[in-house]
Amino acid sequence: MKPLAAALAVLLFQAQAVFAEGELGPGSPTQSMMQTFVMVGVAALFFYVILWRPEQKRRKAMEEQRKSLKKGDRVTAMGIVGIVAKIDEHTLTLRNPDGSKIEVLKAAITDVQPMGGSSEEEKKEGN
Repeated sequence: MKPLAAALAVLLFQAQAVFAEGELGPGSPTQSMMQTFVMVGVAALFFYVILWRPEQKRRKAMEEQRKSLKKGDRVTAMGIVGIVAKIDEHTLTLRNPDGSKIEVLKAAITDVQPMGGSSEEEKKEGN
């Protein structure tokens, strides 16, 4: 991400230099307006690349995980860890280690570990 931020900063600096050397005199309303548009455009590009696009990718990956859920997967929903016992259209029934069952919304799932997979914490404990 840092190289991208540096490239955007260089682009902004070069755009300001181009407008500063323009045909119009300093302080011209047209030049000032163009500089504003360029800065707003660069800021919009920055927010898209740094904030919006990565969030969109993360959301899409999480949606794919939710769609691929199957019975026996270990999931975390709102801090509750359980094993998927039943899958409905919008909800899941989780079986907890003590044998109790709880129904949660699919949208509340924050982590999915496929059946037979282990979390990174369990791998660290095993080493």
